[in-house]
Amino acid sequence: MQECISKYRVMWVWVLFDLPTETKKQRKMAAEFRKSLIQNGFQMFQFSIYMRHCASVENAEVHKRRVRSILPAEGKVCIMGLTDAQFANMQIFYGAKSYKTPPPPMQLELF
Repeated sequence: MQECISKYRVMWVWVLFDLPTETKKQRKMAAEFRKSLIQNGFQMFQFSIYMRHCASVENAEVHKRRVRSILPAEGKVCIMGLTDAQFANMQIFYGAKSYKTPPPPMQLELF
């Protein structure tokens, strides 16, 4: 039986972080963490906020575990999951101008 894609099962994984950048070593660790996020399919939303679209709750858990495996030694990192329905309710502003929430990536559905 095929399961329909539900806006309540499709997830967005968000990684929010505040990493120290006072020393050269800390800046290098922060840059490596950001690069690792990008290599794992995350895209930058803001400088310290990255997000990734996941097809299911189970897939989101896989990516949350991957982020936990690359956590830097210092700093604060938050991993958060939002359903597609919650993500669609987000209001985004650039200055005083409002922009529509970006659409999720196209999903391939195999029968």
